[in-house]
Amino acid sequence: MTDDSGGTPPNEAPTGRGERRRDASPTPLSDSAFPGFDAAIVPPKPELPAEQPGMSTGEHNAIREQWRAKRGEFENHVSHAKDQLDQANERIKERTGRDLIVAILIGLAAGAVLLGSLLFIKWLFVPIVLAIALLSIYELGLALRGAGRRIDLIPQLVAGAPLVLAGYFAEPWLCWVALFASVSFVIVWRLVAQMMQQDGRTYGEVLGDVVVAGFVQVYVPFLASIALILLSQEGGQWWALAFIAVAVAADTGAYASGLAFGKHPMAPRISPKKTWEGFAGAVVAAAGVGVLLALFLLEMPWWAGVILGASVLLSATLGDLAESMLKRDLGIKDMSSWLPGHGGLLDRLDSILPSTIPALTLYFLLSPWATLG
Repeated sequence: MTDDSGGTPPNEAPTGRGERRRDASPTPLSDSAFPGFDAAIVPPKPELPAEQPGMSTGEHNAIREQWRAKRGEFENHVSHAKDQLDQANERIKERTGRDLIVAILIGLAAGAVLLGSLLFIKWLFVPIVLAIALLSIYELGLALRGAGRRIDLIPQLVAGAPLVLAGYFAEPWLCWVALFASVSFVIVWRLVAQMMQQDGRTYGEVLGDVVVAGFVQVYVPFLASIALILLSQEGGQWWALAFIAVAVAADTGAYASGLAFGKHPMAPRISPKKTWEGFAGAVVAAAGVGVLLALFLLEMPWWAGVILGASVLLSATLGDLAESMLKRDLGIKDMSSWLPGHGGLLDRLDSILPSTIPALTLYFLLSPWATLG
């Protein structure tokens, strides 16, 4: 016991602050947040799998070795298949100048973006088309500059943007007014710029620059605006999806068939790699896809799909040959190298842009047949 003054007993040494006395017993926790430990609620330790009766350690090792051998054989098959794919890709690249695997991946990504906008949010196709058109104008302008043409890129972009948007936000007849205004703007700009420069260019060279300036507006933003005119119509997103799908199918069919069977050049002076065998593959692919889309997407008779496939195939082929002729005149293989495995944007749009015209025409001609089976 302690004395009245609060001191410590004579036989007990003083303890420091916060130090528990040695003979003091721990106070049990009675808080419900800390329940007492109950060994009965601890799950039992899982038992190790028992060896199958009659199997020795050597047999277990033999099974493990068999699994290792099977895994090694599978890995060898995968490696062999990868090597064969790489070799096939290299052969295709040597023959066509394209990296097939990269081209497929980029094509799938671009197709997913376009498909998503047309299927789910119709108006999202408008900024996509606008961005593609402006990039294509810039790409074409750089290619023409490289060939010695005088192209004013900023005026071309300024004039092309409202021309593209007019297709969706204005009446169809106003697109022709916008086309006249944009062509006039870039031509006058080029003439004024030439007068200010006075660099001694001949009359023929200046005339060529003026014609090319107007051509850029017609080829890219005007044809893109026609696609947006089609989009703005009732159910136009399905028609836009249909004509793009047919153009892509024709291009893919021509590529695959020409790669496998191509022997007879179609237009050797314009595009030596295009063959009649490839064109036959394009015909089959365009007709087949056109019929399927007419029946299941556009709700039209099968013969309407044949007309759609044939019309888009014709415009796509002519557009492809026209761009090949333009690139041959410019002395280039691709418009740019922006899209690995494809070349440039216009190298992929050469068949789609001209196809906007027959697609819009067929929409107005064939829409009355949409409810007929």
